Amino acid sequence: MTTLLDRIARTASRSWRRSLAIAALVLVVLGVLVGTVGGQFTDEFSVPGTETQMALDLLEKRFPAAANEGATVVFYADKGSVRDGERPQAIATARREIVALPEVTSVSDPLAGRASSQVSEDGKVAFATVQYDRPAFEVEQADAKALDRAAHSAERDGLQVAMRGPVAEAAEQQLAPVGELIGIAVAVIVLTLVFGSVSAMVLTLISALIALAGGMMLLTLGAGVTSVPEIAPTLAVMLGLGAGIDYALLIVGRYREHLAAGESVPDAAATASRTAGSSVLAAGAIVTVAIAALLATGIPFVGRMGVASAVVVACVAIGAVTLLPTLMGAFGNRVRPRRPERLAPSPVLRRWDERITRRPWVAMIAGVAVLLALAAPFTDLRLGQPDDGNARHESQLRVAYDKLADGFGPGFNGSLLLAASLPSGGDSKPVLERLTGAVERTQGVAAVSAPMPSPRGDAATITVTPRTAPQDERTSKLVERLRDRVIPAATDGTGVDVYVGGNTATQEDMADKIAEPLPIFIGAVVILSVLFLMAVFRSVWVPLVSAAFNLLSIAAAYGVVVAIFQWQWGSSLLGIDGELPIVSFIPLLMFAILFGLSMDYNVFLQSRIREEYMKGAGPRESVIAGLSSVSRVILAAGTIMTAVFLGFATDPDVIVKIFGIGLGAAIMIDVLIVRMVVAPAVMILLGDRAWWFPGWLDRLLPRLEIEGRDDAEPAGERDRPRPPLPHGQPAPAGASEG
Repeated sequence: MTTLLDRIARTASRSWRRSLAIAALVLVVLGVLVGTVGGQFTDEFSVPGTETQMALDLLEKRFPAAANEGATVVFYADKGSVRDGERPQAIATARREIVALPEVTSVSDPLAGRASSQVSEDGKVAFATVQYDRPAFEVEQADAKALDRAAHSAERDGLQVAMRGPVAEAAEQQLAPVGELIGIAVAVIVLTLVFGSVSAMVLTLISALIALAGGMMLLTLGAGVTSVPEIAPTLAVMLGLGAGIDYALLIVGRYREHLAAGESVPDAAATASRTAGSSVLAAGAIVTVAIAALLATGIPFVGRMGVASAVVVACVAIGAVTLLPTLMGAFGNRVRPRRPERLAPSPVLRRWDERITRRPWVAMIAGVAVLLALAAPFTDLRLGQPDDGNARHESQLRVAYDKLADGFGPGFNGSLLLAASLPSGGDSKPVLERLTGAVERTQGVAAVSAPMPSPRGDAATITVTPRTAPQDERTSKLVERLRDRVIPAATDGTGVDVYVGGNTATQEDMADKIAEPLPIFIGAVVILSVLFLMAVFRSVWVPLVSAAFNLLSIAAAYGVVVAIFQWQWGSSLLGIDGELPIVSFIPLLMFAILFGLSMDYNVFLQSRIREEYMKGAGPRESVIAGLSSVSRVILAAGTIMTAVFLGFATDPDVIVKIFGIGLGAAIMIDVLIVRMVVAPAVMILLGDRAWWFPGWLDRLLPRLEIEGRDDAEPAGERDRPRPPLPHGQPAPAGASEG
C-alpha cells in the first residue's frame, strides 16, 4: 500500500496539470449524471417486521387517498370564537386559496356543520387538514411557502394562523448552510494559525471541499437508485467536512515538514502520502466500515444513513491521497514554510506531555474520573420521539402544536391509529363496534372515532386520542395495553387483524427493533476494530486499551447529550424548550460514527509513538516524542471537527441538533481527555508491554503497514530483526518475527 501511495503522489504532483484535468473531468461527468439520473432524498422511515409498519402498509394499499397528508392549518382566536364576526369568511377565503394551489388535492372544511369535530369545545381553535397529490418530501419549498402565505391570509379580525406537518416543516427550513459555513470559518482560522501560511490553509481547505463535493454528487446519484433519507445528506456533510479537513490537515502538516527539510515537491508529497496518507486511509477505512455496518441493524433508513455517510467519508479519504498531491504540485513551493522553526514541537505542549508522563497514574485516574462524571447522566437516558412540542416557542410548528393541545387535549397531537384488515365476504361491523367500545373503556383513552371503512370495504381505521401527551410514558403504556390485552380480546377468532400505529407506537417499535441487534453490532464493531489495530500495530494491549477508552469516551458523549437535552442544561440556548427525549436510532448512529472517528485520532497518535519506539526510543521517550510531534495537529484537527459538528446545532431540526452537540462533545472529550491525558499515561504504564505481540498471533494476522517510513527503505530491510534498543530492552515481537 505504501509503495502504491508513493507512486500515486509522486506522479500526481509531477504531472499536476494532467491530474487536475482528470479530476475536473470526473467532477463534470458526475455533475452531468446528477442532473440527468440523480434522485431526491426522501423522508421514508420504514421499520420492517413491526406492527407499526404493518399498519402503514395497510393504509397505503387500502386508503390511497389519505396517504399524502401534508399539513394541518390551525386557526385560533385568543378572544371569542373562530365563528365570530368575519372570521368564518376569512377561514373560507384562505381555504379557497389553499385549494387553488397546485398539487393540493383536498382541504377539509373546519366549520362544516355546527358540531364539527374540527372545532374545539370552547370554539377558540379549529383546524383544516391539507392533502397533496404526492408525498410531502416531494413538495418543493416554494410550494410549501405558497401554502404558508395562503393559510396566513386568514389573519384578520383577531383570527390567527399557525401550521404543522411535514410541508409546514419544509416552509420553515433554513436555506443558508449555517452549520457548514461556521465549520469552514473556524477551519480557515485554525488552519492559518497552525500553518502560519495562507497557501497551506487554502491547499488543505480546497482539497477537502472538492472531495466532499464529489462524495455528495455520488450520494445524489445513489438517491436515483434507492431511497436515501432526507437527513442523510446533512449527516454526510457534517462527517465529510470534518473528516476531510482533518485528513488533509494531517497530510499537509507532514508534507511541509519534508519541504522544510529540503525535499522537492514530488519527493515531499510522496513521503507525506506514504506516511500520513497511509494513516488517513486506515482511519478512513475504520470510520467507513463502522458506519456502513449499520446495515446490519435491519432498519433500512438507519442502514442507508450509515452507507450514505460512509460513501462521503470514503471519498474524502481517497481524495486526500489522490487530489491533495495534485494540488501540492499546483501550489509548488508556495506551501514551503518560511520559518521552519515553527514546525518544531510546541514548547508548551512538550511541557504538558512531560508532565503527564511524569505522573501517569495521576493522569490516568484523573482522566478516567472526568470521563465517568461526564458519562453519569447516560444512566438516565430516555428514548422517545421529538415532535413539534419540542420546537422553539416562536416557531409556528410549536404554536400550532400548543393550540391543538389546548383545544383538543394533550393527546390530540399524538393520536394512535388502529388499522384493521377485514375478511372478505363477511359482516365485520359488529366486530368493529365491539372493538371501538372496548378501546373507549380502556384506561388512558380520551376519545375514539367511529370506524372509517376503506373504499372497497376490506379495511377500516379507528383514531384513538390518548389522555396524555405523545412523549408521556403513560401513552407508551397505553400502546402496550391495547396491543397485548384490549385488541386481542375484542377480535379473537373473528378473522379481523388490527395493527396499532401512530408516532408513539412507531417509536416503541423502533426502539425494540434497534435493541435486538445492538449487542451484536457493538461487539462486531469493537472486535473488528481491535483485530485491525492488532494487524497494524502488532500489539495486543494497544488495541484493547484503545477500544476500552473509546467506549468510555462515547459513554461520556451520551452523558452530555442527556444532560443538555433531557436535563435541560443550557438547552434554551439551542432554541429548545422543555425536556427532549432522544430518538432511539441516535445512540446507535452516534456509536458507529464516534467509534470510527475516535479510532482516527488513535491511529494518528499511536502510529507516531510506534514509529519513535521502532527507531530505538524508550517507552517514555517514544510517547513524549510521538505526542509532541502530532499533538498540535490533533488539537487543530479536533478543534475543526468540533466546530463543524457544533455548527449544526443551529439547524432547526432537533435530530440534527442532537447529532451536532453529541458528535462535537465527543470529539472534544476524545482529544482533550483521552488523547492528551489518558492515552499517553496508559502507554507509559504499559511500558514495553504495550508492543508485546505473541508469535502465534503474529503469524495468524496479516501485516498491515499504515505508517510508512520517511525514507524509502525497501521492505526487506524493514523486516530484518532490529538491533537491541539503546535503552537495553528487547525489540517488540512485531519488529523481529516474520
